[in-house]
Amino acid sequence: MTDDVRPLAWLTMHSGLLPDTGQALDVACGSGRHAVWLAERGLHVLAIDRQSDAIAALSAHRLARAGRIDAQVRDLETGQRLIAPDAYDVVVGTRYLHRPLFPQLVAALRPGGVLIYETFTTAQAARGKPTNPDFLLRPGELVTLVRPLTILAQREGDFDGRMVASVVARRQG
Repeated sequence: MTDDVRPLAWLTMHSGLLPDTGQALDVACGSGRHAVWLAERGLHVLAIDRQSDAIAALSAHRLARAGRIDAQVRDLETGQRLIAPDAYDVVVGTRYLHRPLFPQLVAALRPGGVLIYETFTTAQAARGKPTNPDFLLRPGELVTLVRPLTILAQREGDFDGRMVASVVARRQG
């Protein structure tokens, strides 16, 4: 299985913290590898991305046809509320950073819900793409973006050949 279809190791290594049923949100889902993985585990997944071709391909997936994945085109950078509050047991975001979206991601979790997030840090720019600082986390920034969630696990550094920050956090309640 190639990296573009295999779920991120950070997600799978924390699978024990995820429910077997409920609602999940895959933010900036791209090809939908995480949406598929979550749906295979028993969750109903809303997968959103602004790339209509990626959403069209994911909509044709057998799990989407079976009603386990709802793939929708949404531009997450409009400044509008596009994510329902208190609606998800799991929220996943990887390789995507739009800082103004984090209050919506945190609010999207139901009490007890889990956020799993991983994206590039500024150190990645020295290795190649991405290089735009708007898309790169500063040291220690991710844990501040997910407040007031409770951090269950975090890391920052060189993982799988990429400079990333990762967090698993739970909404109390």
